Amino acid sequence: MEKIQFWKERDKQIMDPALFSTMAEKLAIKIAEDNKKNDKQNKPAQLRKFFDEVVRLDMASKKRFKDWQSILPLVHMMTAKAAYASGRKLISDDFLNFIKNSVDQVQEQKDLAVFATFFEAFIGFYKMHGPSK
Repeated sequence: MEKIQFWKERDKQIMDPALFSTMAEKLAIKIAEDNKKNDKQNKPAQLRKFFDEVVRLDMASKKRFKDWQSILPLVHMMTAKAAYASGRKLISDDFLNFIKNSVDQVQEQKDLAVFATFFEAFIGFYKMHGPSK
């Protein structure tokens, strides 16, 4: 699976213009294909749990910007939660890699904001391409 890069030019804070469209849809299609191979993996409710956690952390980081150093470890905890879900066969390896890759890119609050927005776009496309239940 192709790695998702949040920033085209990180130092200038320039995102790829296709990040929230083409790239999010490609990922949604790939994760939906994984679900078709194993219908116990990547159920919308399971993926939504991860999305809700990213949004919650993003909102907390905006309210308590000075507490970023206490929020960042919680962002990294998502990798452990995804590994647990993967171990229980609730998510595919591709979704686990998406979470790991995304978390690895989060260094500052603005990175988390991009992650949350990308995840939102992904969820929208997954609703279209993924399972209906």
